Amino acid sequence: MGRITVFGGPERRRRWSAEERRRILEEAFAPGACVSQVARRHDVSTALVYTWRRKLSAALVASQEDHGFIEAVVLEDKSSVPTPVQPAILVELSHGARVSIYNSASPTMAAAVIKALAR
Repeated sequence: MGRITVFGGPERRRRWSAEERRRILEEAFAPGACVSQVARRHDVSTALVYTWRRKLSAALVASQEDHGFIEAVVLEDKSSVPTPVQPAILVELSHGARVSIYNSASPTMAAAVIKALAR
């Protein structure tokens, strides 16, 4: 007769609920956050965090859900007169970078830039 050994113990593969994944993704990709530190804190591999983000992005694109609104602040600078060399739209990103859209840009191009920034 053969001998069979059954090992007991905790399951090797962890299961994450959709809410847990969303919370970890929000924390990992918040401004100033470090993905590897967040992953370590939650005992998840960084590769899995990036996989979750990729799958979530693909699901959002596939469902074509409305991504909501982005806050826009319009400041009037009365001291300067608009000239053709000044951008029509200036977007300041949270990490200090700026994106300028000039009057010469087509509406399609301007819409594509704003859509890319919304991701």
